[in-house]
Amino acid sequence: MSLLSLWLPILLSAALVFVASAIIHMVLGYHRRDFKKMPDEDQVMEALRKFAIPPGEYLVPCAEGSRSMKDPTFLEKMTKGPVLVMTVRQSGPPRMAAGLAQWFLYCVVVSIFAAYVASRAVAPGAGYLQVFRFAGATAFLGYAMALWQSSIWYKRPWITTLKLTFDGLIYGLLTAGTFGWLWPR
Repeated sequence: MSLLSLWLPILLSAALVFVASAIIHMVLGYHRRDFKKMPDEDQVMEALRKFAIPPGEYLVPCAEGSRSMKDPTFLEKMTKGPVLVMTVRQSGPPRMAAGLAQWFLYCVVVSIFAAYVASRAVAPGAGYLQVFRFAGATAFLGYAMALWQSSIWYKRPWITTLKLTFDGLIYGLLTAGTFGWLWPR
């Protein structure tokens, strides 16, 4: 079966996930406390501003290799703290349009992979639940499982990762339902 024959469930499932994510983040509000406000935020921002840190990912303190992780100076910095995993974004007002466009494109890509796996696992005319299983499991993996690495390695709070995994389950179920419903007969 051609992926082109699945264009409707690909695009519709991406659109449904996009809308569901907007409802989750703007209406339900259980992600509102995923990030904490920095104590003395204005002073911290002022102190960092003078360094003109370019956008990017930073680890503080940052070892330059496995050997330096045993260096007493590095160990003292780790013990003394603070220890940070930090993303620095470009300064300026939030640019939601670009982020929303990238999110929708990501939803389309996840749906394309769900279509690919389902189209290789089940034939046209397959039953709803058979399609649902393959498309849903693939979409869930695409939306949720890689998030666990951030809690394992970068110490993102597990509660945040579990909430995002729950979101991924919802997105996977929406994708599964769409593919099961619109699967070619």
